[in-house]
Amino acid sequence: MDMIRSFGKYFMLAGLFLAGCKKDDVPSHAPGAPMTISEFMPAQGGGGTSVLINGSNFTSDTSELEVTINGNKLAIIGANTNQIMAVVPKKCGTGNIVVKVGGDEIASTAVFNYMFTRNVTTFAGNGTAGFANGKGEEAQFNFNKEAWYRSKGIVTDDEGNVFVADPGNHCIRKITPEGDVTVFSGNPNAAGHADGQGLTAQFSLPYDLTIDNDQNLYCVDPGNWDIRKISPDGTALTIGWATGEPWSVAYDKSSNTLYYLSAANGNVYKVAPDGSSEAVITGINSPAGMGFDAQGNLYVASNGDHTILKFEKGSSTGIAIAGAAGASGYVNGTGADARFAFPWGLCIDAAGNIYVAGNGTWDGGTYNPDQSIRFIDAKNGEVSTYAGSGTAGYANAIGEAAAFSAPGGVAVDRNGIVYVLDKNNNRVRRIISE
Repeated sequence: MDMIRSFGKYFMLAGLFLAGCKKDDVPSHAPGAPMTISEFMPAQGGGGTSVLINGSNFTSDTSELEVTINGNKLAIIGANTNQIMAVVPKKCGTGNIVVKVGGDEIASTAVFNYMFTRNVTTFAGNGTAGFANGKGEEAQFNFNKEAWYRSKGIVTDDEGNVFVADPGNHCIRKITPEGDVTVFSGNPNAAGHADGQGLTAQFSLPYDLTIDNDQNLYCVDPGNWDIRKISPDGTALTIGWATGEPWSVAYDKSSNTLYYLSAANGNVYKVAPDGSSEAVITGINSPAGMGFDAQGNLYVASNGDHTILKFEKGSSTGIAIAGAAGASGYVNGTGADARFAFPWGLCIDAAGNIYVAGNGTWDGGTYNPDQSIRFIDAKNGEVSTYAGSGTAGYANAIGEAAAFSAPGGVAVDRNGIVYVLDKNNNRVRRIISE
């Protein structure tokens, strides 16, 4: 009932405002005098939401008026000195409303809570474990041939292609933007170790992938203990042998340097040009996914501690930026107030936001309380659910109504489209925001 009254008040005020815009008898803006924002309604919404801003010392001259959220301009429908009606743009995010009139400016004390629409669909795979090339749901993957397979390898290139490590089929698969699935490198009928192009290469258990500035892929394979470079034509070349069983790999594009980690010993290794490696970080409790931001800071999912760690560029000491060590769960919040449950793969977008695949249990258990993709905001460290929930399943839907089953890997392309390696569903899922 309170919500109905609030919306009724909003629409009544909006109606009076629009009527008032036909004839503004209120004095114009007084330059240099204080402006105020007393309230705005509604307090949340998505792109296209009309917001009524109440305050004082605005202006009816819309050519002198600017309203923004996070620097993104709202379209102004009308204004007088006491009210402004403006339309929220898509993807502007949560933030304070800022009103500018000439050289005067005022920001709201409250924030407008932006609500994204994140649509989850199946990009490729039909749910049946096996091998088949084809388009979309004609294709088959084998992400969970054995319960203990914990592949997280999924990356995108600059052309919008998606590459995914398929350990049950011993190969790297390529998915075009149109959803066509082929073998990029490796032989799905023969596990082993062999360099070569396309089907002549052999992998054992390709687990993770990363990509460099020249669009070369790198793969770590705990079945072979090797580090492989795969050129854009699908040619695999062994560039080194891991010191510890390699589970994850990441490329620092700011320094053109390759790193891998071993979940067995908790170390992160730097790979030299000659293929040798040295431990540069030690003692992480069961490290899982890893990735670098544009500045060269490293982020690692500590699967054993249920936290996300940050290592400043060049530092071997990490701090937990999300989650609390030893405390598992599925709770959104900021910093140590958030809870993860065996986080696994992660990736970082161009703005520094972090996406975390929530279920890194050894068997991909549906009992795990986190079956989602989580989002860590680069601006304030707040952890939220990007898509999925605490319940395992399979459903294409919006946001938390969608369902994954042991999402293990996550990647984001240059356009902000997110892709998920959905282990138990043997599918690659796609999340388009807005």
